[in-house]
Amino acid sequence: MNSDATLVLYYQSKNMHVQSEPEILYFGTPVVLISTCNEDSSFNVAPISSIFWLGWRCIIGISAASKTTHNIIRNKSCTLNLPSVHEASAVNRLAMTTGSNPVPKGKIIKGYHHVKDKFGIANLTKVASETITAPRIQECPVQMEAKLQAIHSIAEDDENQNGKTLTMEFRILRVYLDQTILMKGSFNRVNPDKWKPLIMSFQKFYGLGDQVHPSRLATIPEVLYHSPDMDKARRKSEDFKI
Repeated sequence: MNSDATLVLYYQSKNMHVQSEPEILYFGTPVVLISTCNEDSSFNVAPISSIFWLGWRCIIGISAASKTTHNIIRNKSCTLNLPSVHEASAVNRLAMTTGSNPVPKGKIIKGYHHVKDKFGIANLTKVASETITAPRIQECPVQMEAKLQAIHSIAEDDENQNGKTLTMEFRILRVYLDQTILMKGSFNRVNPDKWKPLIMSFQKFYGLGDQVHPSRLATIPEVLYHSPDMDKARRKSEDFKI
């Protein structure tokens, strides 16, 4: 037995961590379908899974070369639609497609191909938004209209990566929730026992299971997390029809 194999067996026997170099670090994040407006007033839709929220703000990570990125920069807005586990097949139909024509070199290598009508290929239904031009997606239980607030480049310290990946900050303008995922008697609280988001972990689809342990954070009233952005969203202002 060589020294490497001996080392592996030693670590396994001790139930210890081993140093590792995974090519990707997608340990599990929600899938989001982003809807945007093309130059010709048609619509694009694309799945991403680099996203998180703070209050009524949202941060996404996205390729600088994607059609979605170009549309967002031009229109300063998009819709963020969260599919449940039941929409996995629709999301999968969008996989390895792009609205960019010609297809960026990096995507050609991965096997992507151009599709003009991505709503059609995924069999998704467009629903008019209230405050922006990009449509919401009827099939998604969670739909959010969002305004672009800031853009930051990732890996600015590395000339080989700088400018290739971006983070985008959005302010949420409207939230629409399917009544089947709400707490009984409330229009403003999601029932996590009913909401089953589609999760991507290491390029594979998963859902959430049952609650594994009571959470002390759950004793904090949600109203204490109130964001000033919610108050802005309630007012009819310059945000309408971006």
